[in-house]
Amino acid sequence: MIDIKLIRENPAFAEDSLRRRHYREDAHAALAAIKELDLQWRAIKKEEEELRADRNRQSQQINEKKKRGEGAVEEIARSGEIAKRIKEISTETTTLEEQIGVHLLLLPNIPHDSVPEGHDETCNPVVRVCGEPMKRSKDVLAHHDLAERSGAIDFERGVKLAHHRFAVLKGDLAKLERAIYNFMLAVHTSRGYTEVAPPYLVNTKTMTGTGQLPKFKEELYKCSDDDLWLIPTAEVPVTNLFSGEILEEKNLPIKFAAYTPCFRREAGAYGKDIRGLIRQHQFNKVELVKFAHPQMSFQELEGLTKDAERILELLGLPYRVIELCAGDLGFASAKTYDIEVWMPSQDCYREISSCSNCTDFQARRANIRFRGKTGPEYVHTLNGSGLAVGRTMIAILENFQEDKKTVVIPKALQDFMGQETIEF
Repeated sequence: MIDIKLIRENPAFAEDSLRRRHYREDAHAALAAIKELDLQWRAIKKEEEELRADRNRQSQQINEKKKRGEGAVEEIARSGEIAKRIKEISTETTTLEEQIGVHLLLLPNIPHDSVPEGHDETCNPVVRVCGEPMKRSKDVLAHHDLAERSGAIDFERGVKLAHHRFAVLKGDLAKLERAIYNFMLAVHTSRGYTEVAPPYLVNTKTMTGTGQLPKFKEELYKCSDDDLWLIPTAEVPVTNLFSGEILEEKNLPIKFAAYTPCFRREAGAYGKDIRGLIRQHQFNKVELVKFAHPQMSFQELEGLTKDAERILELLGLPYRVIELCAGDLGFASAKTYDIEVWMPSQDCYREISSCSNCTDFQARRANIRFRGKTGPEYVHTLNGSGLAVGRTMIAILENFQEDKKTVVIPKALQDFMGQETIEF
């Protein structure tokens, strides 16, 4: 969450942040409520300071009168009144702090100064393009047409078992998906990431720590009988591994890689990507998470993005990197790069990874700090897909497709797959 001191000392900056993000009126209303509640909080805190000073004076007068053998009835009565009011103020300030906290949870992170202006994805500049697309829609079958005709993807049974936007993978395609995430984990652990296998269910506090709650409640799956939610990404449990803890500065950055299934109720815009595996309510992903020193976090973001890109480079898949404009930033992000892989059947690039620096936004919510030279400080948290497994599989099926019936396995993946081709 945003530091209340920023709003208190520079409210215009906080307003400008929402303007840059093109946020709706509800966020502006939350900010206005915070400023009003904070004024009330400061007023009664000032009253509390004055009362404490008054109580000290009363105590001094009582002591002086007792030394002289005089009565101090009025002073003692006044001291009792002050103590009662201070207790009332304590309750009032706690209530105000809770109300302020509720509204703070609704405000997005502050975009970094380097983030370009813009209102939506059409304003995102391309940072770099890597590799040349060799195939287009006329050259290939879409992944779902290729695999469905051989039964390698079974959408009908996915619907029977669960619901729309669920699928069953069989045979070589199930094997390919497993090979892909094993390959990803092997690459990332060789680059200094520690593999971690977190729970797929987390509690409300954990969901709140990374910013999924309360804002995205309707997009999540909740267990009705328990305080447990299915994770929408491994970012949630992995970032919260150190919630409520103080890390040692010398250990930063800390880098984790985790493979998990991900569950999202809202898998995209209504009617978009109806066919195939592009948007599923359940999908697999390898996630990268970093805990970094504030002075190094934007440098670490560049490294995180390159680590995600490395997978595509090794697989020989054409891709590009774009920088998100302020209006397209995710709720918790201060700066984000999206990596988009070439999808021949669609004649366009599609997102396969989103790499973000959340600065201290999540760390404040989850209370994750490190022992700095002048005392505890909030770490900066970063995350990025390294990569979305299903979309990587789609890109392989289409970019390495021959004669609309054979897929050549990328050389870097062949040892993990145990074969060189898949026939459909």
